[in-house]
Amino acid sequence: MTFFIAAVAAALSYLAGSISAAILVCRLRGLPDPRSTGSGNPGATNVLRTGGKSAAAMTLVGDALKGVIPVVIARLMGLDASVVALVAVAAFLGHLYPVFFNFEGGKGVATALGALLATNITAGLLALLIWLAASLAGRRSSLAALVTFALVPILLLMEAAPVAATAFTLIGVGLFYTHRSNIGRLLNGTEPRIGEKTRTDS
Repeated sequence: MTFFIAAVAAALSYLAGSISAAILVCRLRGLPDPRSTGSGNPGATNVLRTGGKSAAAMTLVGDALKGVIPVVIARLMGLDASVVALVAVAAFLGHLYPVFFNFEGGKGVATALGALLATNITAGLLALLIWLAASLAGRRSSLAALVTFALVPILLLMEAAPVAATAFTLIGVGLFYTHRSNIGRLLNGTEPRIGEKTRTDS
């Protein structure tokens, strides 16, 4: 029964993660499909560059909620910490590989941060502060995300949450993978700053 509950919870979380806030917001606002403009990435950064701040904010909130809601429901149901961690990972994977959009998703930062806030509010708020500080200092959203999620497992271990730390280590690996092109541009100095209109994305 425990395995069945975990499997159902993970499947539903994956489906929630598969809902693309960027695509839905752009359709609602009459903007170009984010997959066919700018960097081609259906995420808040690309929406910012092609649709402006309000559309990007809606996308950011929508993507974050995909991580928050499944984890909150799992916790309210009293599910084991390992199942809650699985739900967080499933939501993240849904965003990266959405079944509703040909498995072509975004890079997962907002969904991962939302899942983290719902998993452990203290670690989540600290991560949010790190992300904001890194964004303001470096003006590159990719760098801010990578720095933040490299530190997240440490924050969770400080909160005595080893299961969550393991899950977010996996999520961190996934984020580094989805940002592999950004890492290359960071190394050669061509990564765009936040808000720049360019065909590359963070």
